[in-house]
Amino acid sequence: MNLILLSPDDVENGRIARVRDPRRLKHLHEVHGAVAGDTLTLGLENGPMGRGQLLESSRDEAVFDVAALDQPSPPPLPVHLVLALPRPRMLARSLEHATALGVKYLTLLNTRRVEKSYWQSPELGVDRIQRHLVLGLEQACDTQLPEITLARGFRPFVEDRLPALLQHSQGLVAHPGMPHDCPRGVTRPVTLLVGPEGGFIPWEVEQLLAAGCQGIHLGPRILRVETAVTALLARLA
Repeated sequence: MNLILLSPDDVENGRIARVRDPRRLKHLHEVHGAVAGDTLTLGLENGPMGRGQLLESSRDEAVFDVAALDQPSPPPLPVHLVLALPRPRMLARSLEHATALGVKYLTLLNTRRVEKSYWQSPELGVDRIQRHLVLGLEQACDTQLPEITLARGFRPFVEDRLPALLQHSQGLVAHPGMPHDCPRGVTRPVTLLVGPEGGFIPWEVEQLLAAGCQGIHLGPRILRVETAVTALLARLA
């Protein structure tokens, strides 16, 4: 936890924040070893960040002065990540990694090789997703929560939503055997589509390319989804 992310419910009168949840308190005490009077890196969810003083600290509560938080969060990565819904454990890690790398828009997509049971996973619950996004932000010292949407139908996504995305961004389909290297250091908005374990089926690749996306690859190695997502976003950053 490189940043203590404060939710709106933590803040009183815009000046004082009270942290009571066990996870953050445990990290504050056991990892930071913080005591009253220490100054730590704080951030307000979807707001500014900076340094704030720990005014009081106990087993059940930590009280911070947040009046001096006036720094902006890091600039976002101009990538809308469209990710075929991974298996639950991989979803958790992918959300955290993508958030830490600066992704602010992420669509979880259904494809032929996505197991139907994945859509019933508790990891898709609002609280679970929020937790993984917060962990990513805390790691990267960021405060701006990503926007997550679910696309349970491949064809409706390609026909109804993808054209609007491609009006304002470059579409890239990451899939083994595609003709182009993944670009580096993009400066214009990108819509990046990544398939599930086993990849998109050929018909899905054809539909994405026909919609105006460019096929890209990361070389001859076949990577796990979470590894591929991290490598792709790092190349695009």
